[in-house]
This record gives sequence, structure tokens and C-alpha cells, in this order.
Amino acid sequence: MESKHNFDKISAAGILIAFGIIYGDIGTSPLYVMQAIIGKEVITEEIIYGALSCIVWTLTLQTTVKYVILILRADNRGEGGIFALYALVRKHARWLTVPAIIGGSTLLADGIITPPISVSSAVEGLRILYPNIQTIPIVIAILTLIFLIQAFGTKIVGRAFGPIMITWFSMLGVLGLYQILEHPEIFKALNPMYGYELLTKHPGGFWMLGAVFLCTTGAEALYTDLGHCGRANIRISWIFVKICLVLNYFGQGAWLLSEIGNMLQDRKPFYEVMPDWWLLPGITIATSAAIIASQALISGSFTLISEAIRLNFWPKVRLVYPSDQKGQLYVPSVNWLLWLGCMVVVFYFKESSHMEAAYGLAITLTMIMTTILFSYYLYLKRVNLWIVIGFMLLYLSIEGLFLGANLLKFTHGGWFTIMIGVLVAGLMTVWLRAFYIKLRLTEYTKLASYLPALRELSRDISIPKYTTHLVFMTNASRVSEIETKVIYSIFQKRPKRADIYWFIHVDTTDDPYTMEYKVNTIDDDETVIKVNFKLGFRVEQRINLFFRKVVEDMVMNKEVDITSRYESLSRQNVTGDFRFVVLERFLSFENDLPFFEQMIMKAYFFVKDFTTPEDKWFGLDSSSVKIEKVPLIIRPVENVKLRRVYS
Repeated sequence: MESKHNFDKISAAGILIAFGIIYGDIGTSPLYVMQAIIGKEVITEEIIYGALSCIVWTLTLQTTVKYVILILRADNRGEGGIFALYALVRKHARWLTVPAIIGGSTLLADGIITPPISVSSAVEGLRILYPNIQTIPIVIAILTLIFLIQAFGTKIVGRAFGPIMITWFSMLGVLGLYQILEHPEIFKALNPMYGYELLTKHPGGFWMLGAVFLCTTGAEALYTDLGHCGRANIRISWIFVKICLVLNYFGQGAWLLSEIGNMLQDRKPFYEVMPDWWLLPGITIATSAAIIASQALISGSFTLISEAIRLNFWPKVRLVYPSDQKGQLYVPSVNWLLWLGCMVVVFYFKESSHMEAAYGLAITLTMIMTTILFSYYLYLKRVNLWIVIGFMLLYLSIEGLFLGANLLKFTHGGWFTIMIGVLVAGLMTVWLRAFYIKLRLTEYTKLASYLPALRELSRDISIPKYTTHLVFMTNASRVSEIETKVIYSIFQKRPKRADIYWFIHVDTTDDPYTMEYKVNTIDDDETVIKVNFKLGFRVEQRINLFFRKVVEDMVMNKEVDITSRYESLSRQNVTGDFRFVVLERFLSFENDLPFFEQMIMKAYFFVKDFTTPEDKWFGLDSSSVKIEKVPLIIRPVENVKLRRVYS
């Protein structure tokens, strides 16, 4: 209850971090949205009022109602994002894996194009003052700096960026209001009929929805970064953010009213609303805000990957927790993959106007998948069925229209983010399929049938003692079972004599912050003990530390004696040595797999060679860990036609 209270508690620090982390993407959209909508069209009242109407109602229905009011309710103990939502519903329908993978992969793909378009749009404003300036080197330097500072954590980043973003939004509001005072009639655009008429009557009006959609692309990142800031802080800060965004969009529209009959050419409405004397400070603040814009998707990508790992969607890569604050993490491998992707985008597209053509298609798919998952979540919460159906039909219709309009972007660069999304979805599918193949075909045996042999081995002085306490990591969740490969390692690989055999199993729960354990002493002699950890999907796997705590508790309760069994050391009350064994599997040549499963497993083990080793993932002390390679034999070859010959 306390965590829930804190999650819904409003604090100045939480609001500051929210400004610094989650509003960068949606907050910098005024830099390019109006320019993208008008493009090469002749400026008319119909376009101005229609575009503004579409923007304000998109922000209202899509961002405010769907995400800020409704979807933020679907938190998994404070964690947000499409995978946290999936974790809440996955036990009830296996098919929900499909929208989860599609949504997660397209959101990650979108994270590659968000930083370049935001930074490029801002930096290109320098051309107003310095027409011949080369912006690409500046964009590359800024993006590299952004990814370098990620290691310090979002708490530090958020507090540093928060005041800048408050300044940015205040500037948006003031500049917009300054223009609106000249043309107060611009508020007619609040009437949704203007938007409807633009989409249905203007030639090519429907395709403008692809550009309109850019005003709400950061909504999904807002939900993904929920764990960094808290629901209450996001809702309160969004009121200020939305007011400033709407004022600026309407201010740009007011300026455009004075340009009716003309074309934009290379002019950016965002910078045109600025007084000349404010251009340099305005460009500086805009560039700072664009730098921060990258943060929303980067932070969200880290959250997504950490959740994907626990849900068996992603390889086990190194996770770093820069601070003790809940929700703060850094994923080095993803950080630098995103950086590499951003570099490719900058060099390939070069201009922000070219990036606009590629932007938005992937994130539309993410939003559709979130709608499907949230509809199922409402159904499980026993919300009135007609309300659930109404929500789903409304938002699938809205997002379907956006998707249709964005499909025009496919040949203009949208293929790039879709290609990245397909590659990510392919990796997620391989990882999940491989997990189920291994789970289905891993052999288990009853631990009780080996207890006499384990006791005899423990007392057999003819075999050199391997260690006092031998600890195996096991996948067997049932107390009564153990993998056959563990038995093979103890008795056949090299007989491992120990005084006490420990078997540790880690069960990842859908609750993000669970930290529980259960101990079962399998025999009366305390020779075999099994420890089952239940850890949330956001808990760092520090098994070395957790196991030490378990042993300390058991010693305090006099459930186990960990004193060394060597006579000379026992007299000195020296603690016995502990040794961990981690069994690392490789694909055996003795397999006769169907072609599809063979490709899945080969891809799995190929990628696994580049990921974090099992001992590092579990947080085990490398000086006391033995890694053993064991073959993963899946469906061994049968009917071997081998004939013996005699000379």
C-alpha cells in the first residue's frame, strides 16, 4: 500500500524529473509538425484551420484521454509500457504475445529515429542566422553526447534536464500567445468540423494525417517511462505541457494566416513566430530541448529491454542500476546499438524534412497493439463489455486511419523503421520460441530417487572433496524435481563430493519488484537443500548476495550448520567454502530437428555467444564459479544405420 501511495503522490522533484525525461519527444513536435503538414502546399485557411483542429483533437483523444487518463491506470506496481501491460494479461491468452512483440519491436525501432529528427530540426534553425553552416557534424556530436551521459542514470539526467524543459514549454506558450493576440480568430480551429472538412474535402487531405500524427508520437514513451516518474506527477505536469503545446501550434497557425496564398519553401513556422532579437536564444533553447527529446525514447528503450529479458523476449544482456531509485536503469548494449542506428539515420536522411517522411509509421503500429492489449486488460478487470468494445473500436478506428495515412511514407523512408522493427521482432520471436523448445524438451527427474546416492557420495572419503557446499543453478521449479544434466554433472562428469548440496531456482514473476524465497530441506541429514527465489522482472539478479542472506537466516534459525567439515578447520569454527556450478548448454550435433526448429536453435545459440554469460547474469562471484558445458540434445537422431564389419 505504501508503494502505491508513493506512486500516486505528487512531488516537486517527481514533476521536475517528469519534465526532464518523458516530454522530450512530444514536447519538441512543434519544431516540425506544421511544416510537415503543409509541405509544398499553397497556404490556405482551409489547411490552417483544418490542421490545427486535427492537432488539438489528436492531442486530446490520443494523448490525454487514451494515455494520460486511461492507460496510465494499467500499471504493474508502478511500471508502465507495452511489456508491463502484457505481463498483466499474458496468463489469460497466449495469442497476446503477438501484439506484445509487434508493439515492443516497433517502439524500439521508433527510438532510433526520434533523436535524429528532434536534434536535426532544432540545429537546422541555425541556417536562418548562418545560411552556409554544416549541421550534420553538430547533430552527430550532440547525439553522441546524449548517449554518453546515459550511464549516469535518469534521476541525474531528469533533474538536470527538468529546468530546461520547463523553460522550453514556457517559451512555447509565450511565443504562441504573442502571435495569437494578433489573430485571436485562430481559436475557431477548436471546432472539430474544420478537421473533418480538411480530411474529407481537401484534395490529399487524408494523407496529411500522417504528418498530424507526429504531434502525438511521444505518447507511448510517456507510458513506457511511467516507472521513472509516477502516475500523479505525469498527470499534473501534462496539464501545463498540453496548454503550452496548443498555444504554440495555434501561434504558428496565426502566423500562417498572414502568409495565405504563399508557400513555405524552406521556412520553418516554428522559427518564424520568433522575434528577430530572440532567434539566437530561441535556437539555443530549442536545441537543448531537442537533446532532451531523445531522452524519452532512450529511457523507454532501457525499460522495454529489461522487461523483455524477464519475459524471455530478449537475450540476457548486462543491466546497470545507476541509483537506488526505483525504475532507474541503464542498458549499455542497447544504448550503443541505438547510437549506431541514429548515426545511420543522420548519414542516410541528412535533413530533418527527409526524416519526417520516415517518422511515425512504426509507432502507429505500437499504439494499435497497446489498444488491443489494454482492451483485453479492461475485459479482465470486468469493465462493462460495451465500454470495452466501444474503447477498442474507437481507438482502432482512429489509429487505423493514422496507419493508412502513414503507409504513404513507406517508400519515402518508412521502410527503414519497419525494417528495424522486423529485425527486432524476429529476434524476440526466436528467443521466445527457443525458450519454449528448451522448456518442452528439457528432461527432469525425481530428486528423491537420488537422495541415497547423494548421501553416500557425500561420505565417500575415497573421492577427493570438491567443496564443502556445492551450489547448482537449476531450472527445475518443482521442489521434487531436478534436471538430469545436474545429476549427470554430480555423478558422471566428474564425481563432485560435497558435504551439502544446494539447488537454487529463480522464478521471474509478473510483479516487477517481488523479492521472496522459500527453502526446502529435502532430507533429514541436511545433505540436500533447495532454495526457490521469486524475483520480479525488474529486480536485479544478484544471486550471490541473495543466497548469502538466505544462508545467514538459516544459520540464525539453526536450520543448517555451515561450519567447515575439515577437522582442523572445524575446531577453529571456520566457515566452509561455497562453490557454484553453472551448466551452460550448447546445441549438440546429435540432433534430428525439424528444419524450422533447427534454424531457431542455431540462431539462438549464435546470438547467445554475444550476450552476458550465465554466471555474470546471475551476479555470481566469478572466483567461486565453475562453468560446465553440457550438450542440449533435442530429439536425438534415431535409427542410426551403422553396420559392424569383421576382418
